[in-house]
Amino acid sequence: MIIYNVTLSINPAMETSVIQWLKEEHIPEVLDTGLFMGHDIFKVIEDPKDRKHNSYAVQYKLESWAHYNTYALEHADRLKEITQKKFGENVLAFRTFLEKC
Repeated sequence: MIIYNVTLSINPAMETSVIQWLKEEHIPEVLDTGLFMGHDIFKVIEDPKDRKHNSYAVQYKLESWAHYNTYALEHADRLKEITQKKFGENVLAFRTFLEKC
């Protein structure tokens, strides 16, 4: 199993609306591609003294690299563009992969 991990840094003033949008619109749209087996969402715990953004990790479960490649080619750019248009610099994302050992 492969985990496609998307870590989001969210402007605290936008946190509630971003999380609601993630849960109600974005994550269901990603899952509707039929390429993922499920997901989890976690709040990243940061040092409260230095925190300027609130971070969350959304982990999508993949059966294979082929499924990710299909997602990347057919869906990812469109979904990233929607996020950028809706939230701009209030939501910054970086992506990593995890593989179960």
